Amino acid sequence: MTKTFHPLTWWAGAIALSIAVAVTQSPFFNLLVVGGISYLVYSINKNSLDRTPWSGGLWFALKIALIIIAIRTFIGVAIGVPIPGTTLFELPILYLPDWMAGIRVGGAITQERLVFAVSEGLQIATLICIFAAATSLTSPHKLLRQMPVFIYEFGVALVIATSVLPQLIASASRIKTAQRMRGITRRGWSGVALALLEESLARSLDLATAMDSRGYGFSRKRSRYKREIFSRRDFTLISSALALIPASLVVFT
Repeated sequence: MTKTFHPLTWWAGAIALSIAVAVTQSPFFNLLVVGGISYLVYSINKNSLDRTPWSGGLWFALKIALIIIAIRTFIGVAIGVPIPGTTLFELPILYLPDWMAGIRVGGAITQERLVFAVSEGLQIATLICIFAAATSLTSPHKLLRQMPVFIYEFGVALVIATSVLPQLIASASRIKTAQRMRGITRRGWSGVALALLEESLARSLDLATAMDSRGYGFSRKRSRYKREIFSRRDFTLISSALALIPASLVVFT
């Protein structure tokens, strides 16, 4: 069995990588980061036996990232402060009140304005993908076990709250697959809503029963079957991510 990384390693690397993206502000570096983390998540999850609803978080984030880039580009091109440069085309101008002087809707669309809007959208999308990759590689349940005792209850509430959407997506996919195998061809959410509600209620009762049977509550002394410690591989990965901050500044600025 292949030894896994410490649950906090991926998040520490994600924070370091996000700092590098923020200080570099280079579209080429952002594309390299997105490509690198996509390949990393794919290669690790491909043969992973410990797959969770969060394992596909990056692929969902990539779709959201494309939408963010499109929205930011449209807003940056159609609305904003004019940026002089090479004019590509012109849009009809919508005149605004005097108290909104300096902001223009429409007008000449320059190459510099388009590049700036796309670059900003790409940077925001890259940051989202970085933390989505960390979520795909480390389940929040594993992070919960590393929290200090005095914030454990807050961590439990946070994990349960953030588990709702991934669990609903996984349940809906499972219900649709079962209906398809039985020859049911209903489309949309109306066909799975009742079954999804029933499964969600059953899961809530199972969770409450499990917490009650295990004596859930606050305790100063925490029990662990196996204490997870940072290994040399963890320090190597974190150090490499930290080294990207000055390296990206030298290469891409």
